[in-house]
Amino acid sequence: MLRLYFFISLMCLVKSDTDETCPSFTRLSFHSAVVGTGLNVKLMLYTRRNRTCAQVINSTVLGNLNVTKKTTFIIHGFRPTGSVPVWMEDLVQALLDVEDMNVVVVDWNRGATTVIYNHASSKTRKVAIVLKGFIDQMLVQGASLDDIYMIGVSLGAHIAGFVGKMYNGQLGRITGLDPAGPLFNGRPPEDRLDPGDAQFVDVIHSDIDALGYKEPLGNIDFYPNGGLDQPGCPKTILGGLRYFKCDHQRSVYLYLSSLRENCFITAYPCDSYRDYRNGKCINCGIPQKESCPLLGYYADNWKEYLKQKDPPMTKAFFDTAEEEPYCIYHYFVDIITWNKSIRRGSITIKLRDRDGTITESKINHEPAVFQKYHQVSLLARFNQDLDKVANISLVFSTGSVIGPKYKLRILRMKLRSLAHPERPQLCRYDLVLMENMEMVFQPILCPNLLM
Repeated sequence: MLRLYFFISLMCLVKSDTDETCPSFTRLSFHSAVVGTGLNVKLMLYTRRNRTCAQVINSTVLGNLNVTKKTTFIIHGFRPTGSVPVWMEDLVQALLDVEDMNVVVVDWNRGATTVIYNHASSKTRKVAIVLKGFIDQMLVQGASLDDIYMIGVSLGAHIAGFVGKMYNGQLGRITGLDPAGPLFNGRPPEDRLDPGDAQFVDVIHSDIDALGYKEPLGNIDFYPNGGLDQPGCPKTILGGLRYFKCDHQRSVYLYLSSLRENCFITAYPCDSYRDYRNGKCINCGIPQKESCPLLGYYADNWKEYLKQKDPPMTKAFFDTAEEEPYCIYHYFVDIITWNKSIRRGSITIKLRDRDGTITESKINHEPAVFQKYHQVSLLARFNQDLDKVANISLVFSTGSVIGPKYKLRILRMKLRSLAHPERPQLCRYDLVLMENMEMVFQPILCPNLLM
């Protein structure tokens, strides 16, 4: 065993020109970040032929790159400690899983590694110039701009935009993952990512109140959880380094989830996050036969529809769970009450299936207003999607700690799935909810005349 270990160790020391070692992303220390580094861009190619061992390529050596296939560039952002992006390998492999393409990792860690953000930001246009020279050579070899796809993270999103500008917006697609806000907020289009930088530009904004860019930058701009605090991320500085970067990085992990078959996140075009939470945008603003846009890799399914808009831009909102795969399942809870007086409060709803699995939604972002014989439609969001609901429970609360306890008299409650509109809608009639007391019941199928 010791001899085998020694032999493997020797193999790892073989020089790269024998093609027996694998080039890796540049690893730098915090010392490098303090003293600063000069820019050096390294391009590493992965394909299904060499998906675990990169080839270093440049404008004179294209390696295994097949110019007849899609080429996806992954461009990282600011690296204040010099470390390797923890998500990079997963993103490379997930892209190769979904499509036979060229994946080029743009390693500009020598340049992005610095404790002074301004120094990294100042190098973004220089990185774009390097990429322009490489793509020019790809075009000479027969590649098409239509097949060029750039995924830029933070500063990398603006680098992708600068490259797109050099080709007058003819790149196939750019995805911006929480484009950097500091030094870019409020800048004119020529100084940042812009919808005109590619034939299709989609953006995920996950940290608009700190490290990310707030305003729309693409043809479709996705705002998970309103673009602010992301579920599962630390809320205070006691969370350490994660407190500063968790919201910002969530855009990458949401994009990664779109490449896996266990979760396709649906987003809802809307004017505001509040309107989305109030259930005003669940039909996507288009005929029901059209599906709502999907977050991430398949967002370009909406490309042709957006071309018909003037301007061809929209914002889309959605909520996520705290952990991977992040999917939330939407239902409408329709309630008709018969109280004489108006009641204001929140509703908590739990669903339980026959196996005992329970999922809960608290609809408490703002008080709902219940009036006699008026239907109130509340958007409920669950972490799990239960196919067959055996029991439902409801809790009504006014949020008042002191004072009288109120009743909510429900004439009819109806539950309907947005993700699966073909499922039978579930109803219950003549319920009286005592404030802060859970009412558990078995639903019945709604009759057709009430559907």
